[in-house]
Amino acid sequence: MNEKQTRKQIIDKNLLSAGWNISDQTQVVIESTLGSNSLNEPEKDYSIQFNDYVLLGKDGKPLAVVEAKRTSKDAELGREQAKQYCLNIEQETGTLPFCFYTNGHETYFWDLGNYPPKKVIGFPTRDDLERYKFIRKNRKKLAQELINVDIAGRDYQIQAIRSVMEGMEKKRQKFLLVMATGTGKTRTCIALVDGLMRAGWAERVLFLVDRIALRNQALDAFKEHLPNEPRWPKVGEKSIATDRRIYISTYPTMLNIIRDDIDTLSPHFFDLIVVDESHRSIYNTYQEVLNYFNTTTLGLTATPTDVIDHNTFKLFNCDDGLPTFAYSYEEAVNNIPPYLCNFQVMKLQTKFQSEGISKRTISLEDQKRLILEGKEVAEINFEGTELEKAVVNKGTNVTIVKQFMEECIKDPNGVLPGKTIFFCSTISHARRIEKIFDALYPEYTGELAKVMVSDDPRVYGKGGLLHQFTNNDMPRVAISVDMLDTGIDVRELVNLVFAKPVYSYTKFWQMIGRGTRLLEPAKMKPWCPEKDVFLILDCWDNFEYFKLNPKGKELKAQIPLPVRYFGLRLDKIELALELDKKDIALKEINILNEQLATLPKQSVVIQDAQSDLAKLKTKDFWNNFGLEQIEFLRYQIQPLFRTVSQSDFKAMRFRKDVLETSVAHMTEEAEQFDALKENIKTLVEELPLSINSVSKHKPFINKVLSNHYWSVIDDVGFDELADTIAPLIHFRETKKTGQSSSFDFKDILLTKEFVEFGPANEAVSISKYREMVEQRINELTKRNPILQKLKVGQSITIEEAELLAEELYEEDPHITETLLRKVYNHQKATLVQFVKHVLGIEILERFDDQVSKAVQQFIAEHNTLSTHQIEFLHLLRDYIIEKGTIEKRNLIEAPFTIIHPKGIRGVFSPNDIKEILVLTKKIVA
Repeated sequence: MNEKQTRKQIIDKNLLSAGWNISDQTQVVIESTLGSNSLNEPEKDYSIQFNDYVLLGKDGKPLAVVEAKRTSKDAELGREQAKQYCLNIEQETGTLPFCFYTNGHETYFWDLGNYPPKKVIGFPTRDDLERYKFIRKNRKKLAQELINVDIAGRDYQIQAIRSVMEGMEKKRQKFLLVMATGTGKTRTCIALVDGLMRAGWAERVLFLVDRIALRNQALDAFKEHLPNEPRWPKVGEKSIATDRRIYISTYPTMLNIIRDDIDTLSPHFFDLIVVDESHRSIYNTYQEVLNYFNTTTLGLTATPTDVIDHNTFKLFNCDDGLPTFAYSYEEAVNNIPPYLCNFQVMKLQTKFQSEGISKRTISLEDQKRLILEGKEVAEINFEGTELEKAVVNKGTNVTIVKQFMEECIKDPNGVLPGKTIFFCSTISHARRIEKIFDALYPEYTGELAKVMVSDDPRVYGKGGLLHQFTNNDMPRVAISVDMLDTGIDVRELVNLVFAKPVYSYTKFWQMIGRGTRLLEPAKMKPWCPEKDVFLILDCWDNFEYFKLNPKGKELKAQIPLPVRYFGLRLDKIELALELDKKDIALKEINILNEQLATLPKQSVVIQDAQSDLAKLKTKDFWNNFGLEQIEFLRYQIQPLFRTVSQSDFKAMRFRKDVLETSVAHMTEEAEQFDALKENIKTLVEELPLSINSVSKHKPFINKVLSNHYWSVIDDVGFDELADTIAPLIHFRETKKTGQSSSFDFKDILLTKEFVEFGPANEAVSISKYREMVEQRINELTKRNPILQKLKVGQSITIEEAELLAEELYEEDPHITETLLRKVYNHQKATLVQFVKHVLGIEILERFDDQVSKAVQQFIAEHNTLSTHQIEFLHLLRDYIIEKGTIEKRNLIEAPFTIIHPKGIRGVFSPNDIKEILVLTKKIVA
């Protein structure tokens, strides 16, 4: 295909699909001489050249240049030529157009002077280019853009936003924020979006999530913090709208939109895409969404940095282990004051879980019952790990529920559990747990515990089960299978029950993250007025497992069925050619072409592979078909079948099984053929003849089930088998073989103990000392007149204070001002202040709390600080907390010289330094 044909047959159509009317010279000028003379060379015979396409704005001025090359040439060959046209046009008109170069199959977009060239899926619309032009001309410096601290005002949130903004100023377009669950990833993102919109860097933003519940949660968050920004979707809205600023969507919804021929979006529609929980959903089909849009991309994840998959870092152009910004759970818990709630872990293990279910462990009472029922006790033998898999025992679940009700953190009345999630292994397991709650506690009329699973429509929407759990007194216990493992924000959660084993470390920490959020004072609920720690009841030794296997179980990547099916046909063609069975090879090549026709043409992956797919349309490729062509199909085309999603996969799996059997038949591998044959016979045998569509094929089905059929079958017979049975296979009724054994044996608790895990808890000795001091002072107040004066708010003299110190020392020699300062972590407080604190008259703020709050307030008030400046202030905070004081000269010495060799002078301006010195004097005064 020459260049003229390429333009007419491919590029013109691509421009038309983006809304450009090639015939309208107010939109597109073809073969324009505008800007064609070289800036650097004297005019020669060949200097009059033509721009292939100039795309015009509504004002008639050039918006973009498109340089075309024939399909057989590399599109990159047009790069410098297109650039020169753009520069020439800028000299002639004063406006620099955007730059495109393409060979029809591959298109590159170059925002000259701003970003390097980038391969894109399609051309922008005129509105897209007008928007790009407006943003390029009007956007402000991000370094001076204020952050709305009412949305995200914590120091690490400001630092995260600044990290992204500084990267955008440096022309980067991909970012990854790693922030522990509960530290406000969504709020941080909203504050960033707010800043980018005010600064003119973004007009449209897409927030991608992987579940409907998370979409609704994000919609509520954007509505709360950016109420004036139009959002999509509105309640009940299905079709995509193009007049909004904030778009929140699940991956499948957006994938369907971009694959839609009619109601779709331009690849240049968004200025920023935020990928929430970016470790989970972006490595399968849904990465297509990110590949489709030409935009800045921000990934959000709570997965700890040390276990994030290499692919996540690669996707966001980060070095392994080095995201754009990270803030860990340990940092949040150990912050002063803490930003997240710490947890305690109690291990619960029953006898059956530990020792299995057998004659040795079943109680004598249950054994007698089995004998009376005519059952053989000796035949019952299950490992503990088989519970809720091969065997179900009601008594084990009863023991777990009873122990939970006994040990859980309860509401202020001390009767009912606080808000709790039970993590179960299957939906049937969850239903069994729900029935046990109803049976053991009938007085709560079935309202105490509710199953919440993703395929239950009653869960969603206002008034749904999840809304009730979040906002109402009842239910107190949400019993979940996967749905509540990640992303759900219920601050009142005080109990988590791991009633199943977990093998993914990422998922494990996501599940723990459900309970880490602290309560907001302004949003206290009657059933949870306070929360300083939450409890995890671990019934399956998960914490012990992750101590031994820090990264959990490595899951093998699964090859999608359409990819395997296509690859298996290639194997058969290669084998047929090798055995010189050309008729079979030709037949399979024809079927292979039918499979190729099923590739979804609207898929980004398929559009991106047009150069490779174009080779399959040439006669030479098929006329000279051999090993070279098979290798090309195997390595370049086969992976594209991962995009096939709209298909009858049951029928495809059966066709794949038949194809695999036919290959074994060709190779005369008798053992493998017999195994595959028996599998197919089993599938066919399970077809219900009571259904008319199946019964009319009864003679053929009976023939397939006979041994004679398989002894004489040939390759045509395999095709007949696949074509006849595959359309019926969805009627197949699976025989319930291997069904779980079910018992109701009494199980007893074997282990109940607290487990050390997570951030270090406060030393017991310090905690005990405080309790002792508070007890002594409260007891002494009953008979000590000086303490009584203090309690009623009267002041005391210096002499009385000294006398009080002596009396306290006599009461206990360990109650001294020096020791109290150490234990209460306050270097400046006096003995009288400590006493007032204990008596509840005057709250004595810890010294480290004072320092942290002062620095945090300074950062919030100066939120144009750079990331380096925030790091310096964090180091200053830590230094003062550790030393208790600071001198001016310390600020140009180590450790401050780590951030800059000149210390504070290399990081802050003179005016900033003056403000920081005022801050330090105030803190250490």
